[in-house]
Amino acid sequence: MDDLARRLVPDELWALVEPLIPMAGVRPQGGGKAPADARAVFTAIVFVLTSGCAWRHLPPSFGVTVPTAHRWFTRWTAEGLWPRLHRAVLDELGSEGMIDWSRAVLGGASVRAKKGSVDLCVGAVW
Repeated sequence: MDDLARRLVPDELWALVEPLIPMAGVRPQGGGKAPADARAVFTAIVFVLTSGCAWRHLPPSFGVTVPTAHRWFTRWTAEGLWPRLHRAVLDELGSEGMIDWSRAVLGGASVRAKKGSVDLCVGAVW
């Protein structure tokens, strides 16, 4: 793993991510290649998302092809990895006292629903 990959996904972050990653499914037709390295794929996805580059410009130095990185990103998104990871990072930072929840700001808006349904309250913490 090169320096960029270690900066993007340090060992401490990977320790949080790895147990949350969904297992690779069995191909219904059987056969095929062995699954790509999950950490390499995750690192490639982090690079694309944090750099703002297009998927097609993913550098080959990550050791993951563009179709593989995008396919895993799509699958992990559908399987809810990102919200679970967000919660795990917040829990870890909170347990270490790195988040002062007494200083959090809650914002919200009440949105009128269609006739006959319940009002929806949308909120966010900054």
